[in-house]
Amino acid sequence: MNKLFIQNKGLVHAYRAPAALFLIAITLLAPVPGLAQTRAAPAAELPSLGDGNSMGTSAERRLGERIAREIYRDPDYIDDAILVEYVQSIWQPLLAAARQRGELTDELDQRFAWEVLMGADRTINAFAVPGGYLGLHLGLIGVVTSDDELASVLGHELSHVTQRHIARMMDSQSRQTPWMIGAMVLGALAASKNPDAANAMIVGGQAAAVQNQLNFSRDMEREADRIGYGVMTQAGFDPLGFVSMFEKLQQASRISDNGSFPYLRSHPLTTERIADMQSRQALDARPTPTPQSPVQAMMAARARVLGNPGVDMLRAWVGEAKGAKPTGPAMDVRSVGVLYAGTLSALRQRDFAQARGLVARLQALVEPHAAAARIARLLAAEIEWTAGDLPATAALVDLQAPGRPELLLGSQIRTRSGKAAEAIARLQPWVALHPRDGTAWQLLAAAYTAQGQTLRAIRAEAEAQVARLDYAGAMDRFRAAQDWARKPPAGSGPVDDIEASIIDTRARQTQALLKQQAQDKLDK
Repeated sequence: MNKLFIQNKGLVHAYRAPAALFLIAITLLAPVPGLAQTRAAPAAELPSLGDGNSMGTSAERRLGERIAREIYRDPDYIDDAILVEYVQSIWQPLLAAARQRGELTDELDQRFAWEVLMGADRTINAFAVPGGYLGLHLGLIGVVTSDDELASVLGHELSHVTQRHIARMMDSQSRQTPWMIGAMVLGALAASKNPDAANAMIVGGQAAAVQNQLNFSRDMEREADRIGYGVMTQAGFDPLGFVSMFEKLQQASRISDNGSFPYLRSHPLTTERIADMQSRQALDARPTPTPQSPVQAMMAARARVLGNPGVDMLRAWVGEAKGAKPTGPAMDVRSVGVLYAGTLSALRQRDFAQARGLVARLQALVEPHAAAARIARLLAAEIEWTAGDLPATAALVDLQAPGRPELLLGSQIRTRSGKAAEAIARLQPWVALHPRDGTAWQLLAAAYTAQGQTLRAIRAEAEAQVARLDYAGAMDRFRAAQDWARKPPAGSGPVDDIEASIIDTRARQTQALLKQQAQDKLDK
């Protein structure tokens, strides 16, 4: 585990298996060879957005949480502070634009999660889950060459959720309850550990029925294209990104769709869809596409390296970086990406001398670009932190910077340096504003422990479990906190009554969520 950003890895292994994909990613369900393809439903047959006959927003959110909970638990789920910050820099403007356009209503805004979960998977894929959870594979981040291209994918998936496509499909065939579908999804998660079991599930008639019910119709795909296009342009992204992403995926489908491109199978790029985007682009686009920025080049490189490549690939990237020769007086963006990938590859092989040499070249190259220089400096700090050189790490990190990467790393530096009180002072306001940040809660628990504040530490551990939707695990920690408050160990000092009251309140709230989970299982 990379200790710098407490990377939690775990996007469902079944995403890698084309055979099981359609049972996992609700909105990107892949057609399986040999199974009948879903027919395009006429637009007139789709229920109106307000129907919600069999599935309301609360039920959709709970179904999404069941699936998201398994994603959080899987070892390939990844909370990499640098990549999360990058994705959020695109995701948040899209959400704001959807609100401005009226696509994201107040009800959906409040009831749904609107979280992007990343998986360390090299496949090129993205998907939406009921309740406003979106999944994004590092493989997709690794192939885009501009923020606009990634915005086009996220905008499309966001529109599937805001238009309630999942609920509308379930309403259209009420014979199958949402919770039965959720059970099928969770069954596929378990089967993903055994490919033979997964294949056996898929060839069954019930699995085929689920696929037929859940595959998006072409009308829904066109609607997500149209609304997603409007959202991304409203957010200020270049509409050429939508077209170039389509062209990139279309080219990939012609050359090599060997199972690494589930997005291609689940979102068939018809000539009509491509022509529609090209016509919109002709009316709206800038004269030339936005050039790749050095920050985006580094983020794509980071995604490729963290996407679980083999040792041979890591060595190849190091070799390419050693031979990189930037050309011309202007910044060579391609060399920026090559050097970043080579540096991180050397670090993952724990070749610290090689990593330090490459990052020094990278820093010299991006020095004129403030945002890129910050990312390169954080990579240098990552090297020193992994090497165990605390003073060198602290010298490279702006401990007062507002970014989440600096917050998380700075908190670990302060706690390890005997300044846990300073870490607590930074983390407390953050978790108050971002209560779903499980990693920040974990670091806060460590800082409280270092300060000897056991009761607060146990509560922070519980809140970390709540953030990852593990209500049973959270209740275990809340009960431990309650037991500690009732019978504190000798010499621990007086119990903080306010903290104990907060714990009692949060335990009751979490218990109610746990009971709802149990009821959902009975209803399925």
